[in-house]
Amino acid sequence: AIYADHCAACHGAALEGQVADWRQPGPDGRMPAPPHDETGHTWHHADPLLFAITKYGTEAVVGGDYRSDMIGFEDVLSDAEILEVLGYIKSTWPAEVRAIHDRINADAARYAD
Repeated sequence: AIYADHCAACHGAALEGQVADWRQPGPDGRMPAPPHDETGHTWHHADPLLFAITKYGTEAVVGGDYRSDMIGFEDVLSDAEILEVLGYIKSTWPAEVRAIHDRINADAARYAD
């Protein structure tokens, strides 16, 4: 329900993303909302980064000249709700993608120490 209320308008009800060519900036120079299913790149990122992007917005976290419409939800969703959304997204990934993502998280944890 949280995903449907706050994320689906841009990332798609079926996590399919905003446009088919989500890797290219739109006419306004901003990156479109990527898919969160296995065809996207969400699973390439460790949980702490996914959490930070959701909480603070892509531009605040990525920085540089990266531009998108992904706002931060710090004033909209609690930390627990952000974690619930991320859990929902991950629950839709095939087992092999979840296994890769688990390894990415393990690597990130190892390097964070």
